[in-house]
Amino acid sequence: MPAADPTRTATDPLAAEQAHLTLSRAALRRMRERAEALYATGDRVAGDAYTAEQLGRHLSRRVTELADHPDAPLFFGKLTFALTHPEHGGRAYHVGRRHVTDETGEPLVLDWRAPLSRLFYRAGARDPRQVAVRRRFGFDRGTLTSFEDEHLERGEELGTASRILTGEIERPRSGPMRDIVATIQPEQDELVRADLDTSICVQGAPGTGKTAVGLHRAAYLLYLHRERLRRSGVLVVGPNRAFLAYIAAVLPALGEVEVEQTTVDELVGRIPVRAVDPPEVAALKHDVRLAEVLRRAVDAYVTGATEPIVVSDGSYRWRIGVDPLNRIVAQTRAEGLPYAVGRERVRARVVALLQRQAEERRAESPSDTWLRRMGRVGPVVAFLDAAWPPLTPEGVLHLLRTDGQRLAEAADGVLTLQEQELFRSGRIGRTPKATRWTAADAVLVDEVAGLLERPPGFGHVVVDEAQDLSPMQCRVLARRSEHGSVTLLGDLAQGTAPWAATDWRESLVHLGKPDAAVVPLTVGFRVPAVVVELANRLLATLAVDVPPAESLRRDGALEVRTVADPVAATVAEVRAALAHDGSVGVIAADATVDRLRTALADAGIPAATADEVTADSRVTVVGATAVKGLEYDHVVAVEPAAIVAAEPRGSNRLYVVLTRAVSRLTVLHAEPLPVALTGDG
Repeated sequence: MPAADPTRTATDPLAAEQAHLTLSRAALRRMRERAEALYATGDRVAGDAYTAEQLGRHLSRRVTELADHPDAPLFFGKLTFALTHPEHGGRAYHVGRRHVTDETGEPLVLDWRAPLSRLFYRAGARDPRQVAVRRRFGFDRGTLTSFEDEHLERGEELGTASRILTGEIERPRSGPMRDIVATIQPEQDELVRADLDTSICVQGAPGTGKTAVGLHRAAYLLYLHRERLRRSGVLVVGPNRAFLAYIAAVLPALGEVEVEQTTVDELVGRIPVRAVDPPEVAALKHDVRLAEVLRRAVDAYVTGATEPIVVSDGSYRWRIGVDPLNRIVAQTRAEGLPYAVGRERVRARVVALLQRQAEERRAESPSDTWLRRMGRVGPVVAFLDAAWPPLTPEGVLHLLRTDGQRLAEAADGVLTLQEQELFRSGRIGRTPKATRWTAADAVLVDEVAGLLERPPGFGHVVVDEAQDLSPMQCRVLARRSEHGSVTLLGDLAQGTAPWAATDWRESLVHLGKPDAAVVPLTVGFRVPAVVVELANRLLATLAVDVPPAESLRRDGALEVRTVADPVAATVAEVRAALAHDGSVGVIAADATVDRLRTALADAGIPAATADEVTADSRVTVVGATAVKGLEYDHVVAVEPAAIVAAEPRGSNRLYVVLTRAVSRLTVLHAEPLPVALTGDG
């Protein structure tokens, strides 16, 4: 146990806390140096090459996990327990991003995920849980500058009146997303610490921290189930690479460096995408009915035997009749195995019948070499290729689109004749390799691949911006989380895809998690109230049933301005915004982005694109279609009417654009604003 808190009697508590920070950083450095030393000598203590490789990988990961980030506080809070606490009476524990111990193994900093640290987020004036004092620390670029105490046992709780808490929430941001371990709220903590076997869906209004909740849940589960999830893996799925770049630093900052982060498009990247479907064709290919069509198409390849197998084996001849062969096919088919697994099961059962005959005639068991040879012998392969032929996912889809009769049989009662014609429309190459596939085709190819062989699964999958997943894309993720759990994150009001979800229950069914709880987060801490109130005016036009967002932020600024030249006005607004701290996001209809970037460059203002953002980026110009999930301190929204007119769900897109601002929002327009924003008509 650590010694009783020395800062309770210190004459200068801030200096004492700074001394503890210095001590903790030195201890972390020692922990890292020890890990580096072990890594350097690991190959000499391992007993064999495999052990050396595994040990090296573990120690390399450990070195990375122990990296210090001088600009990030090593701890952000402290719990001092009441003297009456049966186990921790009078003790104090600092709470931070990772566990740090002194040379004797005593904790200097508790990991925020540790069971005891949970009280930092859950204790309150109404239920102190024997926490006497909760202390929050203020930092400036890693230097401890202040602290703030809540005497919970006396009924003192600052809540949103906490200067340090609100300062951390409202702190200007530039570059990638930060973790929120210092500001997790009780309702967020409940979701973060949900059991590994529990799948949850978070319907999160803008600024409620749903993305952070998902990432922190991944970090928490890795802490609690380290070995289990190290074997099965954790997967984070985002809508695009710009979003993944934005969130990429969060998990490493929490010491988690082995989480795979990807997009649905990358998951289904088996085939090159070189074409674009017309909207109506893409919508059809994303329809869940295609799953049944593809299942039938694959199933139709399995037929049966039309003639017996006769195998010459030296002076022997082995024969398997049509009826036994068809019984093997029927039995295997009834087992519901993936197609490729079923084919090998049929091969093995045919070889087993040949083996039985050989044993009866020779009175001895054939060798393994004989069994392998029988599995590859001509008559057996010919039977397999006829009754259960080898397939490729691309080949199945290609033939379905080029063979009208095969499609008609697979789609009978599922797709109309007009839909079948639509499915077969477009230019199709003579072979799968010569075909210019589309993104929707890639999803269908993945569906077929899942029918042929089960893909590797993950122990936990976090899916962000999930409202834009089609039913078929949900099935992509379902195949990779069949035996794991899911954290589904999104906002139905921000759905912009043609197939965007309007009911989370339907998405959860397609994900294979129909019983997952749907939990709303409606109270925001990031987007100012004045911005939320403007965006909420659009909700009535979005055809979704979600509660209006609320915000505890009263510090934001909103300006809606009619201008003669939106491009020139944008340059002037960005120049003015740079006088403030934080990031500036210029968001406009996609067709306007290049013109805005050129104008800013001509004015001497460097501006990154969404996928170029670094920690030093101040200004980003991004198209409305790529801004989902991103945040900027100051947003300049250019020409809302053009954003709405650019796509069928343009009002949903505008709702996304307006809610990207975490401090100030400026709306510039020459065209009339959408009626929903003005309240006219």
